Amino acid sequence: MAHAGEERLENGWIRVRVPLPFPLKYVNAYLIPEEFGWTVVDPGLRTPESERLWLDVLDRCGIGAAGIRTIVLTHQHPDHIGLAGWFQERSRAPVYMSERAHAYAMRLWGPERTFTEELRALYRENGLPREMEDALADHLESFVGMVSPLPEPSYIRGGDVLAFGGSVWEAIDTPGHADGHLCFYRRDARLMLCGDQVLAGITPNISLVPGAEPGVLARYLDSLAALERYEVEAAYPGHRDPIRNMKARIGEIRAHHVRRLEAMEDMLAEPVAGFEICMRLFGDRVRGSMHNLRFAMSETLAHLEHLAAEGRASALRGHDGIVRWRRA
Repeated sequence: MAHAGEERLENGWIRVRVPLPFPLKYVNAYLIPEEFGWTVVDPGLRTPESERLWLDVLDRCGIGAAGIRTIVLTHQHPDHIGLAGWFQERSRAPVYMSERAHAYAMRLWGPERTFTEELRALYRENGLPREMEDALADHLESFVGMVSPLPEPSYIRGGDVLAFGGSVWEAIDTPGHADGHLCFYRRDARLMLCGDQVLAGITPNISLVPGAEPGVLARYLDSLAALERYEVEAAYPGHRDPIRNMKARIGEIRAHHVRRLEAMEDMLAEPVAGFEICMRLFGDRVRGSMHNLRFAMSETLAHLEHLAAEGRASALRGHDGIVRWRRA
């Protein structure tokens, strides 16, 4: 019987449900056995509770610090990267992630971080009320302790082959949910570590953020199309349960975005700011939660940008500096 927080999977892996102080409740980390140790994938957010959980899990599994041989990160979001530096300090294991993901993490939480002010400016021009800006800044800064220390990574990129967990894995470049997001495919067993690119039961957040390349939703949809070409027996995501029919799930996610774009286009009969569209879409789900509002706001802007790129909407900056969107 699995202890709270951990579950032994049929392939010999251990899934560790690392707690989160957000609505998602937990993130999946994976311990994958090797000949002489273990690989840990996406170890989770650093909090006192998650540290205690990991120490308990490692003790129950008989894994000492030196038993962690490799640390692999699909992407840089705090619930995935947060404990990577903590693990690296204890194990001296290499941390593998993409260079883009690491650069983004440094913009967010590094000593010369700039992201907080950049995001405030983006949201302000899209109608975020001024009285909410300080709450946004405090929210973003609150993550610094939950990702510290940041790891010192070795860079990998899509197309690279990486040996971990006793097998050979192909790194797949899958931008969209996060710049620099990587999935990992084990061809002999048809297994996929898919991070947050494909999730069961919920749709991955697609966010327009400062400094990202244009077309974030288009890149995400292109990534889904690339993943469809792989034969996958089981996909292991960052949240929820393993996915047994990844192609079908990708089709469901694609259909969700088609519906979302159509619903938003219908809201643009008159010029309207992004924040107002966000509140119409998400309403009570984001009121009182800056964490939820940030995800909802950036997802709204990603879809508006996509509508504009397809010629279905246009944006105009008013004399007040606010950008308003209208159906083309």
